[in-house]
Amino acid sequence: MSKLLPLFLFFIPAVVASQVLQSPSEFLGYELGTQFSRHHEVVDYYQHIANTESSRVKLVEYGQTHERRPLLLAFVSASENLTNLEAIREEHLKALRGQGDANKAIVWLSYNVHGNESVCTEASMKTIHELLTLKSNLLQNTVVIIDPCLNPDGRDRYVNWYNQYKNTPYQVDPNSKEHREGWWTGRSNHYMFDLNRDWAWLTQLESQQRLKVYNQWLPHVHVDFHEQGVNNPYYFAPAAEPYHEVITDFQRRFQETVGRNHAGYFDANGWFYFTKEVFDLFYPSYGDTYPTYNGAVGMTYEQGGSGRAGLGVISKIGDTLTLKDRIAHHFTTGISTIEVASQNTQKLNEEFKKFYQNNSYKYKNYVLNGNADKINALTTLLKKHNIEFGFAEKGTVKGFRYSTGVAGSMSTDENSLVVSTDQPKGTLVKVLFEPEAKLTDSLTYDITAWSLPYAYGLDAVATKNAVVSSKSVKEGTIPKFPVDSYAYLTDWNSMDDARFLAALLKNGIRVRKATTPFVIDNRSYERGSLIITTGDNQLVKNFKTLLSNIAKEHSKSIQGVATGLVDEGKDFGSSRVQMIKTPKVAILSGEPTSTLRFGEIWHFFEQQLHYPVTVIGAEYANNIDLSKYHVLILPGGRYSGYFKEDKLEKIKEWVRNGGKLIAMGGAIRGIQGEDGFGLQPIKKEQDTAASKLMPKENLQRESMKDAITGAIFKAKVDNSHPLAYGYGDQYFTLKLGSGSYNYLERGNAVYLTGATEPVSGFAGSNAKKKIQNSLVFGMDNYGRGSVVYMVDNPLFRGFWENGKLFFANALFMVD
Repeated sequence: MSKLLPLFLFFIPAVVASQVLQSPSEFLGYELGTQFSRHHEVVDYYQHIANTESSRVKLVEYGQTHERRPLLLAFVSASENLTNLEAIREEHLKALRGQGDANKAIVWLSYNVHGNESVCTEASMKTIHELLTLKSNLLQNTVVIIDPCLNPDGRDRYVNWYNQYKNTPYQVDPNSKEHREGWWTGRSNHYMFDLNRDWAWLTQLESQQRLKVYNQWLPHVHVDFHEQGVNNPYYFAPAAEPYHEVITDFQRRFQETVGRNHAGYFDANGWFYFTKEVFDLFYPSYGDTYPTYNGAVGMTYEQGGSGRAGLGVISKIGDTLTLKDRIAHHFTTGISTIEVASQNTQKLNEEFKKFYQNNSYKYKNYVLNGNADKINALTTLLKKHNIEFGFAEKGTVKGFRYSTGVAGSMSTDENSLVVSTDQPKGTLVKVLFEPEAKLTDSLTYDITAWSLPYAYGLDAVATKNAVVSSKSVKEGTIPKFPVDSYAYLTDWNSMDDARFLAALLKNGIRVRKATTPFVIDNRSYERGSLIITTGDNQLVKNFKTLLSNIAKEHSKSIQGVATGLVDEGKDFGSSRVQMIKTPKVAILSGEPTSTLRFGEIWHFFEQQLHYPVTVIGAEYANNIDLSKYHVLILPGGRYSGYFKEDKLEKIKEWVRNGGKLIAMGGAIRGIQGEDGFGLQPIKKEQDTAASKLMPKENLQRESMKDAITGAIFKAKVDNSHPLAYGYGDQYFTLKLGSGSYNYLERGNAVYLTGATEPVSGFAGSNAKKKIQNSLVFGMDNYGRGSVVYMVDNPLFRGFWENGKLFFANALFMVD
């Protein structure tokens, strides 16, 4: 097991001087619940606790956010336990191998993953103080791990905004400005990602740093504290259906045990609550499901309030909901959870050990072939989850073939990745890799398909058989850089290639692309291959040294050739070998764009592609001289009414003059129509008389016929189109809804045909008909410019790895 050494280097030192433990109100100088505490004040309070209670509290800074705010964990237990904290952790983790005799319950409480669900952090301070005072008996057989704020950037964004706009005294009228956040609310992190959708994908800095610690503890119980709409009563476990099939009977029953304990406290106070509705346990990247798939009893608690509540607000039934009320509710369920864990320590340890032993699943191994860069990207993710993997031997494996959707076989060699369910993380492997998760109810809270072989664009087989594999990691070797060459060649089929190209362009190196396949020096090169000639770069200082260093930095293999005369295909001086522009890119932000969709693109440029982008606010976009930019990106959103005649005409004129417009998701509808661009939506069939007379209680379920809840479809690819360079002839696309568009007259790079059954996930019967013969990605020429349409989102939540090259193609390969 990995040691905890890196963490404990970051213990925040205790002050030697004797101090008296203060309550949050005493320390902060205001009554808890009468103001929102900024993050630095929360940090100060936790440091105060660690200083005054050093025998029972250890405070760890496990990382920092993009805006440099500290991420903290407080380990709270009886002094004897805290002295032996590392021994307790090691004994606990022996259960992963069916060993050990642990006798402590590990309870992890996570607060404020959504920044504007701001009561959570306030409640955490009251909870830790209570544990150290009136409820200290609960610490004898528990180790409580408290993360007071998973999303400090978002929370401070909300708190600072609220403090700017609130009335004095606060105004309970829900129409007051203090209850109406703007476009960028406090919910998301710095890059506008929803951190409660990122536990499995780990695209965000906060998630990556947190999971390093989480995997070193793997608690018995994990609670994710949230807020919901102002008018909703409190929600706590048990969760709603669907439950994923891997969730054990004990995990289900323990949720009920916890829920009954909570209900006793809420009933005694006359508080309202609900259970078994809305919040299911299916999608694997939540703060309740991810811990559940790692052996915990994972639960979400939802207090009414969120960014609309402020310090106090009138609900629709006329009650006043205050921040003090919200703190009391979260505090109560937090203490109640620890209480139940303390009462069931032996059972929690027994069942945790069973969880890691009883994982005999249908598929024993998942075997994956494909591009080495994509294999490497996947193994990078697996390492972060402590998922073991190996590489196969030369042979054949039989089982479910992902590419065809039926049983078949696939050849293997030493580069074939093997991921087995026969390992401690076997349950998580099944959840993340299985071809199609078993869905017991179509009414779900999130997407219903996410299988990693599809997401990473790898050919895969799920097999019931044992597969011999080596645990050794395949280390790629980079050939020596060929110094004296006419040109330097490399392939184009992964995000690693896109990052390499971006680095070249940023450093002023001119690069050409092949628009047709060619052969030279007995090597074949596909469309999109990069050609870097010495002649094009005579003015680049130290060109070859610079190129060599960039190639080394990106672990990129470069082939040198002595001539521009190819054996087959088009020579390097041909018009079919075209110079790649160094595009100046702008992206629209603000209303009408979606913050989530904007954030995905922003993050893509800055943290994945590492290429500059200019962010233009929608409120002043019409005053910008667009001729300064080669590319304008319109993120998904709600554009109805935004593109008035003058705005749309300005963009059309810019495209006619050579600009490239990339319209994504909902932005497409905003620019099409009689006065817009030519892509036409597929219209929904009219409701039948019977559907109009549907009883009200059946309407929600009936509406699912028109829904696609994040399902995967097999699309066809024209890989001769620049938008699809680097791809094969099929692509598995993640569809998030039934919005669909007819084919273009030409330029249909990725599209669905008449067969529209999802390969994984739920799609309603009407929705499946509606998306038949529809566009996924395409490009239309308009004057001297072009419009790229991305109906589906290739950057969704940053985890659909195989879609990202389409976006890079739109930037660099499409003229």
